[in-house]
Amino acid sequence: MDKDLRTEPEDDEETEEQAEARGRELDRAALRKLDRNEELSTKKAINKALLDVYKDVEKGFDDQRPRADQQMDDWDIFNCQLGPKQFYNGTAQLFMPIVRNAIEARKTRFTNQIFPTSQRNVEVISSDDTQPNALVAMLEHYVKKARLRTQVMPALMKNGDVEGQYNIYVSWRKTTRHVVQRVKKPVEVDEGVEDPDSEVETIEEETLKHGAPKVEVIADSDILVLPQTADSIDEAIAEGGSVTILRRWSKTKIRQMIKDGDLEKKAAQKLLKTMSDETGGSQKPDKPKEMVDAAGIKKDGRGKFALAYETWTILNIDGERRICRAYLGGPDNVLGCKRNPLWSDHLPLVSCPVAKVQGAFKGRSQIDPVRDLQYLANDTINEAADSAAYALMPIIMTDPAKNPRIGSMILSMAAIWETNPNDTKFAQFPELWKQGLEMVATIKSEVFQTLCVNPAAITQSNSLKKQNQAEVAQNQQVDILTTADAVTVVEEGILTPMLNRMIELDHQYRDEEMTVAQYGELGHRANMEKIPPIQFNRHYQFRWLGVESARNAQMIQQQIAGMNVIRGIPPDQLNGYKVNLVPVISKFIENTFGPRLAPLIFISPEMQLPVPVNEENMLLSEGYKVPTHEMDDDDQHIQAHMMAMKINEGQSGAGSAKKFQEHIFLHMQQKQRKQQAAMQQQQGAPGMPGGAGPGVAGTPRPGAQPGQPRSQGPAGMIHQDQMPGSMPRKM
Repeated sequence: MDKDLRTEPEDDEETEEQAEARGRELDRAALRKLDRNEELSTKKAINKALLDVYKDVEKGFDDQRPRADQQMDDWDIFNCQLGPKQFYNGTAQLFMPIVRNAIEARKTRFTNQIFPTSQRNVEVISSDDTQPNALVAMLEHYVKKARLRTQVMPALMKNGDVEGQYNIYVSWRKTTRHVVQRVKKPVEVDEGVEDPDSEVETIEEETLKHGAPKVEVIADSDILVLPQTADSIDEAIAEGGSVTILRRWSKTKIRQMIKDGDLEKKAAQKLLKTMSDETGGSQKPDKPKEMVDAAGIKKDGRGKFALAYETWTILNIDGERRICRAYLGGPDNVLGCKRNPLWSDHLPLVSCPVAKVQGAFKGRSQIDPVRDLQYLANDTINEAADSAAYALMPIIMTDPAKNPRIGSMILSMAAIWETNPNDTKFAQFPELWKQGLEMVATIKSEVFQTLCVNPAAITQSNSLKKQNQAEVAQNQQVDILTTADAVTVVEEGILTPMLNRMIELDHQYRDEEMTVAQYGELGHRANMEKIPPIQFNRHYQFRWLGVESARNAQMIQQQIAGMNVIRGIPPDQLNGYKVNLVPVISKFIENTFGPRLAPLIFISPEMQLPVPVNEENMLLSEGYKVPTHEMDDDDQHIQAHMMAMKINEGQSGAGSAKKFQEHIFLHMQQKQRKQQAAMQQQQGAPGMPGGAGPGVAGTPRPGAQPGQPRSQGPAGMIHQDQMPGSMPRKM
């Protein structure tokens, strides 16, 4: 055989095959970095690092055990449950709900401030000064889907006051529904040939998939941030610490997580074998179980559950430091570990203290200063109740020597006492319960003052002194200031980051168009807006607007007065500037009448353009209500709508047909009005009588409110009762 004459490459040279192999290896390495579903717990170095993290986490929960135990006692106070810290042990077992009433008042006041009546909760700032109304409408839709107003925010406010910390977990929830509906289809007369004139009703099943952000309120005792001196979650992660959430899983939940790939199968099966019973988790405070007990359910409905740690920390992966999510099931069992599943590389947990304490991540409970006062009020009211029971029963004193038949003296209806009335007297036990109620009223006043509960936040007042108008106005001013200060913490620390998490989750998980209700500039042209999947970039910034809107709503009267002052400035004093009152008027109308009526009251110039008849037909066929425009050619529109209604008859259902008929009727009415106006103009008839001009007697000035006659002050003057720090006037 001939010898192979091909020259062998030098050691430092690289063949094409080797170059391709090296390229493929680099590509695989790059894909591994992008693959957030790669299971990392099977690597020895990472597994060892996570076991070390578990030791730190376990020690951290032990260190904050006294805080968690104290929070359980505070929840007993909120749930009006007597505990071992009451020193009086008498017949009465009453609980005076002073702290509970104060926290409920704070919750109601703060929630209404965060969610104003204008229903505008989101503000977006774009880099090109455009207003992405579709994105704002989508976020408003997600806020409603997450039930922030009715469920999340009330629970969060109470958690913050009782525990001293706000904690929410933002994730994406997918739901699947299999719906059955009746549909009409043309009869198939031959293979591939349908008869359009005949229809048959059939039943079809359709699978509907929905996705939306889910906001979960988490108890503070289930949250651990290391180091505990960090100022924020991002700072704790950057310093090499960790953020841990204590989870309680049932067997069904564990099996579902194995199926979804969140847990490593062998480690999860090991956990299933060593599942604790329902009392096995009693080593750590369980706030959900305490709340179930307060609701009257004495048995834990979860049955058997396992305790696991969901820990977020930075690990060294292939020479790169990455944020990872790990599930730890014990000192020798790592249930799973993956790179941060969120594309934004943010943590889903959002946490901030109610009142920042320097040098600590978590804040103090609002109940701390009034805890002992609540215990004292309980003891006092129980002593007063026992005293009242004694005071209501008469004390009978008689001389036993002169009344030998004392046993016949029985309290009963129409009783006959065989005794000498001169030697028998009645006495009364001292009415100590009155002093007890006075003490409780003093304690209540002190608790309300400590928790910044203003009398304006209480629905009913038991004060014997009637407040005058100036005192009521001053209480309202104080309430506005204290409320604005408290809700600003929630806005900046919780709500604004939550909106950004929602946008990031929408970009990651939603891959189809969605249709949401939109209000604002396009509110009266199209009630529904389709939103394609957004691009993840830095083009927009989102923040919670509800707090600012509610704060501005308190200043509507001052805004009206200021607008009247601006209108009265002569043009020669503006030095070339022009006054544009459109933003003020639009904001005033939106805050006063809400987003549904504002677009119908204050219409922008571009909204005054007529809508093409083809677009109207499309909206009407989909069942939307479309108004008419005064510049429409009514005859042309009526003819086109009637033709479209006949074409869509039987296809879109009776709902769209009614919309067509209603719209056609509106065009006919508008046509009659135009004809009547033209006839009046030809006859020279005067127009409709309008309001009197400025300065005419009997005509209210712009912004005036009906009320009693009063002395006239300068335009824009703030009433003396509304001035900060004004002294009360006598009625």
